[in-house]
Amino acid sequence: MLNSDELGLLKVAEAHYGALSQRGREIDELRHVPQPLAEQLAAEGFYRVITPVELGGLGYSPETLCRICETLAMANGSVAWCIFIGCTSQYLLGALAPSQLEKMLATQNLITSGVFADSGTALFQERDGEPGYVINGHWRWGSGCHNAAWISGGVHEVDNAGNPVSRDAPVTRAFFQPDEIQIHDNWHVSGLRGSGSSDYVAKDLWLSSERLSTNIDHSIHADLPIYRFPRFALLGIPIGAISLGMARNAIDEVLQVAQEKTPQGSRRSLAMRAALHKDLAVADTKLQAARAWFYETIDAAWIDAQSTDESLAHRRRIRTANVHAVTTAIEVIDRMYTVLGGTSVFETSCLQRHFRDVHVASQHMMVGEPVMEMAGRVMLGLDDAGPGL
Repeated sequence: MLNSDELGLLKVAEAHYGALSQRGREIDELRHVPQPLAEQLAAEGFYRVITPVELGGLGYSPETLCRICETLAMANGSVAWCIFIGCTSQYLLGALAPSQLEKMLATQNLITSGVFADSGTALFQERDGEPGYVINGHWRWGSGCHNAAWISGGVHEVDNAGNPVSRDAPVTRAFFQPDEIQIHDNWHVSGLRGSGSSDYVAKDLWLSSERLSTNIDHSIHADLPIYRFPRFALLGIPIGAISLGMARNAIDEVLQVAQEKTPQGSRRSLAMRAALHKDLAVADTKLQAARAWFYETIDAAWIDAQSTDESLAHRRRIRTANVHAVTTAIEVIDRMYTVLGGTSVFETSCLQRHFRDVHVASQHMMVGEPVMEMAGRVMLGLDDAGPGL
C-alpha cells in the first residue's frame, strides 16, 4: 500500500496525462524526451523514486515506481520508459565511492541513464599514481541517454591480454559524463521512438577508480530493503507496468470512440455491435486479472524485503507475472487496435502508438520467452538456484 507521499507523486504523474498525450508526435519526431520536459520530471522527483534516501533519493517502493510508470505510459510510453531506465540506472549508486556519489549528487535534480549489460571492459591502470581503469565498450539500447548528466554501462575487468580478472569485489559498472563517450544517432525504430535509446561507445577512456562501482553486495548499503528485493525483477517490472498502462488506455480509447464512430456501411454506432461488447469485457477482465497478479507478487516480495533476503519463490513469481502482464497487454492492445478499424492507424489515435510501443517493449530481454523457460525448470526441480531469474 502506498503512503501519502507516494500517492502524492502518483497524482503528479496523473496530472501529466493531458500534456503528454498531446505531445506524442513531437516526442516521437524528436526521438528522445525534450530536455525541458525531462528536467521538469526530474525536479518533481521521478528519476529518483526508488533511490534510497541515504543516497539522495525518495526511497519509495518498487510498487510506487511501477504505478508511476503505468500512469505515465497511459499518456506516453516513451516518457514512462525513460523514467524506468533513469530510476533503475541509479541502482548501483550505493556501490560507488562516497567521493563519486557526492560529485554526482551535486547536480541538482540528477538525471541518469544506463545499460546494465556488461558490454564493456575495464583494464586496471595507474596514472600519475592514481588508480583507475581504461574503459572500452559499446552499449546498445541506451534509453534516456540524451537527457542524462551521468550515463553508465556495465563492464567486466580484464588483464592486458584481454582475459577476465576475478576479484572479491569486482568492478561492475562505469559512470560516464556525456562528453566522454560517443552517442550514436541510430535510434530509428517502429516503437518507443521518443525513448532516445541510442547506442553509445567508450574508446580507450581512462577513469579514476571512484568512477566504477562494485557489486552492491559489497556495499555498506547492501541491507537496505531495495537491495533485498529480487534484483532482476526490479530491473524488469517497470516494463510490465508500462505495458499495462498502455493497454488500459487502449481500452479507454475504444470506449470513447465507439460512442462517436459509425462504421462505413452501417447506420449504428460501433458501440451498438454485440461483438464489441464481448471484446471489451474480455479485454478488461484479462487486463485486470494480469494487473492484480502483477502487483500482488511485487507487494509480497517488498514486504519480505523489509526483513529478509530475496527468495527463489519470489523471483519466479514476479518474473513470470511480469512476462504475463506484457503478453496480456499485447493481446489487449492488438484486439483494441483491430476492433476500432481504420481509426486506429491515424496519428490522432493513441492506439497506433500503443500498438508500436508495446511490441518494442516486449523485445526487452527481461520479458523474453527464456524467462518462462527458466521458471519452468525451477518448477520441475531441474534448477534449484534460478540464477537467470
